[in-house]
Amino acid sequence: MTTSGPTAPDFDPTVLRQKYRQERDRRLREDGNDQYVEVTGRFAHFLDDPYSGPAPPREPLTDEVEVVVIGGGFGGQLASVRLQQAGVEGVRIIDPAADFGGTWYWNRYPGIACDIESYTYLPLLEETGYMPKQKYATGKEILDHSQAIARKFDLYRDVCFQTRVEEFHWDEDEARWIISTNRGDRMKAHYLCLATGPLNRPKLPGIPGIEEFEGHSFHASRWDYAYTGGDCEGNLEGLRGKRVGIIGTGATAVQCVPHLGEWAEHLHVFQRTPSSIDVKTNPATDSEWAGRLTPGWHQRRMDNFNSLVSGVPQEEDLVNDGWTEIITKLVAGIRTGKSNDLSAEGIGQAVELADFEKMESIRARVESIVEDPATAEALKPYYRQFCKRPCFHNEYLETFNRANVTLVDTHGKGVERITKKGVVVAGQEFELDCLIYASGFEIGTDYSRRAGFQIHGRGGKSLTETWADGVRSLHGMHVRGFPNCYIMSNPQAGFTASYPHLLNEQAKHIAYVVKAANDAGSRSVEVTEEGEAAWVGQCIEKAQVTGDFFENCTPGYYNNEGKASERGAQDGFYGGGSPEFIKILDDWRAEGSLKGMELK
Repeated sequence: MTTSGPTAPDFDPTVLRQKYRQERDRRLREDGNDQYVEVTGRFAHFLDDPYSGPAPPREPLTDEVEVVVIGGGFGGQLASVRLQQAGVEGVRIIDPAADFGGTWYWNRYPGIACDIESYTYLPLLEETGYMPKQKYATGKEILDHSQAIARKFDLYRDVCFQTRVEEFHWDEDEARWIISTNRGDRMKAHYLCLATGPLNRPKLPGIPGIEEFEGHSFHASRWDYAYTGGDCEGNLEGLRGKRVGIIGTGATAVQCVPHLGEWAEHLHVFQRTPSSIDVKTNPATDSEWAGRLTPGWHQRRMDNFNSLVSGVPQEEDLVNDGWTEIITKLVAGIRTGKSNDLSAEGIGQAVELADFEKMESIRARVESIVEDPATAEALKPYYRQFCKRPCFHNEYLETFNRANVTLVDTHGKGVERITKKGVVVAGQEFELDCLIYASGFEIGTDYSRRAGFQIHGRGGKSLTETWADGVRSLHGMHVRGFPNCYIMSNPQAGFTASYPHLLNEQAKHIAYVVKAANDAGSRSVEVTEEGEAAWVGQCIEKAQVTGDFFENCTPGYYNNEGKASERGAQDGFYGGGSPEFIKILDDWRAEGSLKGMELK
């Protein structure tokens, strides 16, 4: 085997593979995504908006617009901007929030920040003339940028905030979508764009007794500052004297746990799987560097980052952070002759060894920071770096050295049950005054369930019925039987670590199709049966590329919580990777014939 270094690694790859497998296997559950509870019924209050008052009264809308966009986050904003730039007028945005921001509107927990560098993650930087303040933007800066986009492109002009769509129906005679909302609206739209986002609907762990807890509880995506005090920068004075528990140790918990540990009388962190915690180097933006940037720098930087994290070598690493480190080291090794087996198998082996080396350094960092040996061992992640979303933080691990913070490791099994007084793990009850769920969002569930509405296409058939045997689409955006409807989501689209990059490519593509259809005087545009079938087949074929990797990963939302699905190849990301997916879209538009679609 060719290694990625000048000498043999100081770890045994075989032993690590076995350890990774053991850690994965003890976390496997038969119920997969079904282990989570939907936030409806007695849990519906977990969806309440803690940041705004009641919706101001308005008359129901029964008018007609050219495009209705669902979602006021970056996806909906990018779609609206690209449509606007394509000359499409009459775009209305609908969102249940009270302002723009999407996931950054809802998520305002203490310490919130983006783990993708701001110069790559934030969209429309050149168009708005905005330069982020530092390499990694805070949640507040991102929310402000989203609202600045809305002002720049006049998106506030026609928007329905604090409005939840209940149903969509396609009217074949009028070739229009009929949109019904909780505000009594029954408006019409020629086109429909669904940009609800993958981090839209919070989920709760299906722990026995979850409804019995008599203390205070909330989901981290709806942070209750009325109880904790403070704001997204911390200062949680309301937690003085409080026993607090948090379930979940993913990206959200990593950022808020240091603040909870600082203010709570005692904090219990309930862990099923530890996150990978790397150093966060976050310098302020260099004004001289920013002044040297040339037009098109933002797209070039996004493309560079996306290629590197997708395993596509680049001449230069423009981002140079923990995300891009592995592939950059691999390229350096190839150039210096340290790794000279350039076959697909050889490169795969070199990447695995580089990954092992990286994760060994992550585990060594835990040991160097966390003082208690047992706690340190429990915080070491044993899986490939990109099996779960890597985290970057400089205070999370240090928090476990506080006398008032306890890591409750469940050894991969999760919390046993919840009682009136607290949380039980391995028979021991931990009494709590406040329980916070940092349990993430619905990812692999039915699209309509996640979106919170049902879509009825031609003949009244719902999207749920249409996708009963798996997702079917062209490019992940166009579905047979749902004319003039565009879905901005992950299934059958190219996975990107920086999600706004994919959203921007989808937005450009949708704007192109709408403009082409309007220029042709079309009443409707729809994918053909042949076009849809060809793309589904291509997605299933390409899924072989990533299937083995994710099958061997520790359970998480990347791999349907470790439960292999017969539809996984069909319902997952485009297996050829996002650089290839984006090129497919570019080439499709350049070809110019709307291949695989029909106009009526």
